[in-house]
Amino acid sequence: MAFIHGRAARFRIADRDGVMRDLSAYITEVRGLPGERSLNNVTALGDAGGRFKPGTEAVKFTLRGLFEDMAAHGVDAVLGELRYHDAPSLFEYAPVGLAAGSVRYAGKCWVTAYELRSRSGEQVSWEATLQVEGVTGRTENED
Repeated sequence: MAFIHGRAARFRIADRDGVMRDLSAYITEVRGLPGERSLNNVTALGDAGGRFKPGTEAVKFTLRGLFEDMAAHGVDAVLGELRYHDAPSLFEYAPVGLAAGSVRYAGKCWVTAYELRSRSGEQVSWEATLQVEGVTGRTENED
């Protein structure tokens, strides 16, 4: 069993113009992907145990990181604008990097919250909450 260091992880999201932006250099944590799966209880009278059927997905995930205000494609320029965007954006999350054969999660999402944090003696940080539109797909990176 191989353990993987998080430093190779990559997260990309399409900005409001549809250009994929790699925010990995500013992200310190991705949490919540691929996400929770809902199951509907379909247990009937007389069943010996619980029975379930998959329901719809409603995955939310969180990004946290270090603030960067580069005008064209920094975190604030991308996530700050997507917070007000009127359409979902494509995203890709590769937890072990972009090498061929590595797992990748992708889909469309909305930025539902983007919050900045300033504290005396510390670097400015941020947190974003994203809501997946539809389902999150799991594939492997190609060559």
